[in-house]
Amino acid sequence: MKVLPTLLLILAGVLVGGTWSLHKQGAAGPAVVVTGLLAVLATVGGVLWLLPGEA
Repeated sequence: MKVLPTLLLILAGVLVGGTWSLHKQGAAGPAVVVTGLLAVLATVGGVLWLLPGEA
């Protein structure tokens, strides 16, 4: 089932774009940091899910 990690990576891309947009618009620092951290978590989760492991 490779759909969920793909969706996580798509979500990560959207969050990275949102982080960049917030930064360019001059949003408050905490909003940019939280959005960036969520992007990192989604990326790490998607990549780790795709790694081979015990089934």
